Amino acid sequence: MSSTVLGLVRASHPEPTVAVTVVAGLLAQGVGHSWPGVAAVVGTVLASQLATGWTNDALDAGRDAAVGRTDKPVAAGAVRRRTVAVAAAVAATATPLLALTTNPVAALWATVGLLSALLYDWPLKSSPVSVLPYAVSFGTLPAFVVLALPGAPTPPAWLVAAAALLGAGAHFANVLPDLADDARTGVRGLPHRLGPTGSRVAAAGLLLAATVALVAGPPGPPSWLGWSAVAVAAVAPPLGWYGGRAATRAGGRPVAAFRAVMVVALIDVVLLVASGRVV
Repeated sequence: MSSTVLGLVRASHPEPTVAVTVVAGLLAQGVGHSWPGVAAVVGTVLASQLATGWTNDALDAGRDAAVGRTDKPVAAGAVRRRTVAVAAAVAATATPLLALTTNPVAALWATVGLLSALLYDWPLKSSPVSVLPYAVSFGTLPAFVVLALPGAPTPPAWLVAAAALLGAGAHFANVLPDLADDARTGVRGLPHRLGPTGSRVAAAGLLLAATVALVAGPPGPPSWLGWSAVAVAAVAPPLGWYGGRAATRAGGRPVAAFRAVMVVALIDVVLLVASGRVV
């Protein structure tokens, strides 16, 4: 693999990109898409995630270099900023085109989700409403998946709300490792204003609320599997913070809290697929 390709992979934020794409594919299969429909959903979401990650690293290259982020390939000189920016533009253009292989209504929601994510990259990352793009982009994901079905059925409100809550929680968990570096470079989003303790509480509460919405939202009584997912959502953030503290002591970045969010998201989607009560 060439250094440029490897740099692009690393600049794409591969962990959340893969996690969100897998979640979208599982959800697409669970709501009844055919395999071509699943492929269209996966391709659209992957392109959107790549566009968002590459745009973020291209815009933040100067700040990342200022704080010595050697894990960021653009800041470390492993790949050129222009290359990442061009790749982001290609992925952003591909997103609505891939979404249009389903239907125009679904493509509109996929585009809204992408635009919201790009607005986080600039200029909302440093604003008091920095959580809003996460909530909107995560909320539009299941809306796109459901609307992409034949006939474009209306997505359940509880499903969209749960995804928006999960996205908001992910924002607080994702920013936690970078609070100090962000403060040095002038980034002051909502998590920075709440501080580490407030952000941890917000992430835990939103993550738990998202899972409860998924368990209580569908018709019928919650299953034991649903309550098990609620229990996981309750204990995952504290375990993530504990893992983050251990990583900090070892000289690494405390990213365990965000990984805990991704684990809960995967569990929540498996819960949805197993329940068979989405649309």
